[in-house]
Amino acid sequence: MNFTGSNILSVEQFDLDSIQTVFQTADRMQPYARRQKRTKVLDGAILGNLFFEPSTRTRVSFGTAFNLLGGEVRETTGMESSALAKGESLYDTARVLSSYSDIIAMRHPKSGSVAEFAEGSRVPVINGGDGANEHPTQALLDLYTIKKELQHHGHDINGMHICMIGDLKFGRTVHSLSRLLAMYKNIRFTLISPKELAMPDAIIDELVRGNHQITITDQVAGLLDADIVYQTRIQQERFTTPQEADLYRGKFRLNSEIYTKHYKPNTVIMHPLPRDSRAEANELDNDLNQNPNLAIFRQADNGVLIRMALFALTLGVADLIEKYECDVNWYSEKRHSY
Repeated sequence: MNFTGSNILSVEQFDLDSIQTVFQTADRMQPYARRQKRTKVLDGAILGNLFFEPSTRTRVSFGTAFNLLGGEVRETTGMESSALAKGESLYDTARVLSSYSDIIAMRHPKSGSVAEFAEGSRVPVINGGDGANEHPTQALLDLYTIKKELQHHGHDINGMHICMIGDLKFGRTVHSLSRLLAMYKNIRFTLISPKELAMPDAIIDELVRGNHQITITDQVAGLLDADIVYQTRIQQERFTTPQEADLYRGKFRLNSEIYTKHYKPNTVIMHPLPRDSRAEANELDNDLNQNPNLAIFRQADNGVLIRMALFALTLGVADLIEKYECDVNWYSEKRHSY
């Protein structure tokens, strides 16, 4: 994959070599993300951060990643605060806003909308999530987290057992992650959901073509050999009404008792966040917060590293990061420990 000047719209753009390039670049971002050092490699560059659907982590981590590389961020949040609410097309919006930016990160509630926007953009566009379609940067940070967590336990992605739980129909994070994992070897997938929220056939077909083992169930029992458990949120925004979403909310909870009974002691717990902590949902119970295998916050931290890497690679400055390195004026060991 030739990163420089490219849009990042889908995980289908990546092969194992390009994934390795992203991960190696992300590893080099550690001292900057921890504020041990600074780099001004993107000094003077502007990120257009366009989020037309609610977001906290993704939006802020894109902006943080760009700032940590020395760039500046301009944001638009919410459809109602943009010219799209006045009937402007995505093409026209792209033509105008790309003239104000050097790169654009975008989230939109409609599937395929980011690719449509990219057709009119004069600068590279990174997909921050387009409806129920894809979330490629989340998939990359999830895969990066899986790699790091398994290495810590002396294991590898090839041959692992991953359990995906919850909304697998609308969960774009598990769609994109599954497509990346399909490129590896001999992975066991246990897909746990109500049948109404099952993984789409197209994703399952891709895993079958990759010769992976797939188990489809609505039960969490008997998973003592799982290496990764990936919990997802029932995405209310994907349903017609909140009442429809409530039919499934809280059906696949994970707490300390269930974890101890059904998973081995070093099974890694992941979630793309936000986790729904309301009593009727409680996807990942707070009694797991002190469990060392709860990787959800390390996962979120890794999002900054991956997005820094993608910015550096897409803008063609990955080889110049250390050249523009400088000291920081302050540093907090407690705040930036991982």
